[in-house]
Amino acid sequence: MFITRFRVNTARPGARRLLSSPQAMHAAVMSSFPHLLPSDSPPPDAPRVLWRLDQHARAEVLLYVVSPDRPDLTHLVEQAGWPAVAGPGNPGWHTRPYAPLLDRLTTGDHWTFRLTANPVHTIRRKEGEPRKLTAHLTPVHQMGWLLDEERLTRLGFRVCEKPADRRLLPEGTTHHKHPHPGDRYELAVRDARSLSFDKSRGPDGRRGKPVTVVTATFEGRLEVIDPDALRRTLTQGVGRARAYGCGLLTLAPVTPADPAARPDRRTP
Repeated sequence: MFITRFRVNTARPGARRLLSSPQAMHAAVMSSFPHLLPSDSPPPDAPRVLWRLDQHARAEVLLYVVSPDRPDLTHLVEQAGWPAVAGPGNPGWHTRPYAPLLDRLTTGDHWTFRLTANPVHTIRRKEGEPRKLTAHLTPVHQMGWLLDEERLTRLGFRVCEKPADRRLLPEGTTHHKHPHPGDRYELAVRDARSLSFDKSRGPDGRRGKPVTVVTATFEGRLEVIDPDALRRTLTQGVGRARAYGCGLLTLAPVTPADPAARPDRRTP
């Protein structure tokens, strides 16, 4: 497994096209692997290509890719990077083996994390109607989606709770009738978006149906409870819409000076 970081040159037209369409970005990422096609799907329990865009400022957008094979991002450098700067020893992206981090995971360890996911649930609006997949739209419900005990058990970690002296209220809630988990846990929703785009034209030349994907970016601190399950999570992803930039969980060590250090600042 490998983890790769690529800084997007947001001034280039090719970059703006990729950033405006998760489907185009997915195709570009998959084109980094000569033996794969964008439509290829791995077996259910196999490692897969995962990617995520992190935007820290208007001109600082980072693409992270976790993959079973080492990628070649030459085409991304040409379309959306700084090709004139690239050269021997500096191809325009950074790739490192993922095994050293995966092998370090131990029960009880604490890490800061970042995850962009597609928090959804199924609801039935009327009796007798089929259940419909619906996105969680508020930070409270999006946090609740991630904090679900069954989900966290499958993912192999728990989200750490804040010490009592750092909570606004002793129980970590903001309202006695509608508990808000955000003050109890080392967890925040930093960015929530609704991405709408048209699927690319099919073989018949017709444009596919419009797609809308609601995403939420979580940052927080976790404790490892099942290292093997967490390794699967890191290499297979979390939840739905993984082809559209969701599901990639990344970790970074907790620093003594800043326990809530941002995991996306870690060089892969």
